[in-house]
Amino acid sequence: MLDKTYRHHEVEARHYARWEAAHAFAYGRRPEARPFTIVIPPPNVTGSLHMGHALNDTLQDILVRWHRMRGEDVLWQPGTDHAGIATQMVVERQLEAEGLTRHDLGRERFIERVWQWKAESGGTILNQLRRLGASADWSRERFTMDEGLSRAVRTVFVALYREGLIYRDKRLVNWDCKLHTAISDLEVENREVEGKLWYFRYPLADGPGHVVVATTRPETMLGDTAVAVHPDDPRYRDLVGRQVILPIAERPIPVIADAHADPEKGSGAVKITPAHDFNDFEVGKRHGLAMINVLDADARLNDIAPERYRGLDRYAARERIVAEMAERGLIERIESQRHVVPFGDRSGVAVEPWLTDQWFVDAAHLAGPAIAAVEAGRTRFVPSQWAATYFEWMRNIQPWCVSRQIWWGHRIPAWYGPDGRIFVAMDEAGAEAEAAAHYGRAVVLKRETDVLDTWFSSGLWPFSTLGWPDQTPELARYYPTDVLVTGFDIIFFWVARMMMMGLHFMKAEPFHTVYIHALVRDERGQKMSKSKGNVLDPLALIDAYGADALRFTLTAMAAQGRDIKLSEGRIQGYRNFITKLWNAARFCELHGCVPEPGFEPSACRERLDRWIVGEVARTGARVEAALEAYKFDEAAKTLYQFVWGTFCDWYLEFAKPVLTGEDGAAKREVRATAAWVLDQICALLHPITPFVTEELWGRHPRESLLILAPWPRYPEGAVDAEAEAELGWVVRLIAEIRSARAALNVPPAVKVPLMVIGADATTCGRLAAHAASIARLARVRDIAPLDGAPPAGSAQIVIDEATFVLPLAEVIDVAHETARLARQIAKIEGEIAALDAKLANPRFTERAPAAVVEENRERRAEALAARARLAEALARIATPEPTPATP
Repeated sequence: MLDKTYRHHEVEARHYARWEAAHAFAYGRRPEARPFTIVIPPPNVTGSLHMGHALNDTLQDILVRWHRMRGEDVLWQPGTDHAGIATQMVVERQLEAEGLTRHDLGRERFIERVWQWKAESGGTILNQLRRLGASADWSRERFTMDEGLSRAVRTVFVALYREGLIYRDKRLVNWDCKLHTAISDLEVENREVEGKLWYFRYPLADGPGHVVVATTRPETMLGDTAVAVHPDDPRYRDLVGRQVILPIAERPIPVIADAHADPEKGSGAVKITPAHDFNDFEVGKRHGLAMINVLDADARLNDIAPERYRGLDRYAARERIVAEMAERGLIERIESQRHVVPFGDRSGVAVEPWLTDQWFVDAAHLAGPAIAAVEAGRTRFVPSQWAATYFEWMRNIQPWCVSRQIWWGHRIPAWYGPDGRIFVAMDEAGAEAEAAAHYGRAVVLKRETDVLDTWFSSGLWPFSTLGWPDQTPELARYYPTDVLVTGFDIIFFWVARMMMMGLHFMKAEPFHTVYIHALVRDERGQKMSKSKGNVLDPLALIDAYGADALRFTLTAMAAQGRDIKLSEGRIQGYRNFITKLWNAARFCELHGCVPEPGFEPSACRERLDRWIVGEVARTGARVEAALEAYKFDEAAKTLYQFVWGTFCDWYLEFAKPVLTGEDGAAKREVRATAAWVLDQICALLHPITPFVTEELWGRHPRESLLILAPWPRYPEGAVDAEAEAELGWVVRLIAEIRSARAALNVPPAVKVPLMVIGADATTCGRLAAHAASIARLARVRDIAPLDGAPPAGSAQIVIDEATFVLPLAEVIDVAHETARLARQIAKIEGEIAALDAKLANPRFTERAPAAVVEENRERRAEALAARARLAEALARIATPEPTPATP
């Protein structure tokens, strides 16, 4: 007997242990079946489960559970990323608490310390994914620094270097002045700050006059190598080709013409500092300008600066430069300005564009086939608009900086000879052999100290996790993978790089579909952050409401292209859905509804049972179509409506008199049918809510766990058109009567007569067959035809050809209710007008945060729906022209 209350804590732990004990997640269970593969986006080994993970892994788990039930050979490949900078920072903080730095330990001992931390704490997030119900094949767990993946990384690096696609160059990078390493764009957080715009005068070198340039970073002016003006700007046409004197540095620099200069901004003339600005770097390359770096790794002025500035912190240098320019009378004006400054997301300090020697990948060469694959449709994005984002970045791709100046990570397999010559090999012995062949003798080599960008190793994830560079059976069977589920923010950093690496080394796209899910925001549409105090902890929500409730909420809200506005109230609401299902199963159990061996749904004789069988088949088809199209929200909403509405509110209510009646044959069929429907619900819901469905499935002896049971299939003739029409009509009639009663404040306990005008023979037959259910569920009595006009104060409902009349004059104050409805409509119309005015105002729609604009649009849609409902209720009670009686 099912407990009165569903206890998710007990159920979740018990069933997850059963699944693992049964090796239910294991790949290779069906070697003859079609393989279906997903690789998990490897979470950082330092991470804890957040709401983005919860959404991402719920959607993946839905797909793998669904395909597993469809009989496919499923591999969901799990693993974690070594997260170079993040992990190094964690261990360095531990050392700091002990009064040590990594330099006190040295590189080898520090790396040992990181591996020790990983062994003790690195599995946290994967254990948390188990709490969510993730059914990955944990026996195949990989780590981007494990021996096999490290060999794959070295193999790729050596191959690309020998093909000329990896090289060392001096270019600008995002330099974190605190962590002392280059970082990727993804690790840069752009913040809007209060600042100033200084307008400086640069004197002409060949006579009187000056050019005014504007800058937000005076400390970089010492590295200026030109002043640029737009070629079509008449103000400066005569100055192009002349020189100005760079103040303080006291050196001449040219005035050049370049489209980078915007005549509409500032003075129209811009200082060009190629070593300290990404746009200026490109201008410098176009014009062959010198690249003068005036900052060191700590963002202090270096030895290129005048002696009085050397060693100054960048901001101290800024103050002194501004003061000196003021003393010289070279400040035209100063304006306050809010502008965007890049910060390191982990260090919290402003990032410097810094000119330094780094390792780069020729990303443009690798991008060509990856662009063509999406253009040809061999890999598609869902929703499709994300393909444009992919193309925009890939068609304008820059060299990829893959070196990082930290210790934790894949150390670049490069060695330097005595003269600086580079030898790249799989190991030191290989490099020494190459060096000996080059120099004609054995030489001492120096190992590269940099490590590779974390995205380099994760770019190999779809094939390195399957054993590459070895030609393993898993690689042959499960690559290419099927679908990648990820967020839009790493299309550039991960999706694009997997496409490039997969096509280059495997000669095939790594996946045929990339499903891009939305962001999970708070209920107001704001991004969740600890500083705002609006973070929802998925583990706390699982503790409170159960994993199924959280999973169903995220799935039901995962509409393509729309961010999720999540609140605890939403999760609580879907927890009620889980409770509704549990109570329905308990009701069935209490009334003897048990699976009947050999039950054949198509053999049902009762129209009610044939109707619900058809509704199950229709629901199954809709769910399958939704999952095929990655419309997870539609699958969830279809199941919600069927379970709560069709099954619980209608079928079981219709079935109650049969279950408590004396007709033995009808009772047996209803019991068997109800049990069958409940089994179908469990199967269809299982990918979304695996725990409660597995528990309900196991209420009776089974041949297998639900996770390994087959996905429901229904024959084409499962839908009985006559039963569907008849029961659908009954449902519509009762629903309309209930709606009218609620809108007009008819007391629930009052049974109102129901009169019918103009009913044809079919309607009369349906009324006669279902009179008891209509009377009980719609709270009406004395169902009978009406000759003549409806009584004054009646509510009227039109269903097909017939008009149903509820005489309400003796039950409610009709005039009062009419006036109330009119007032409510007028109030809502005022709200709609105000919202229309706001949304028609460009100053609001263009300046307000997108979340606020969307919230107002949603409020308008809700108001329109409310007005329509009230107007319908008012129309029902208004006095129409009398409907002629049927002769």
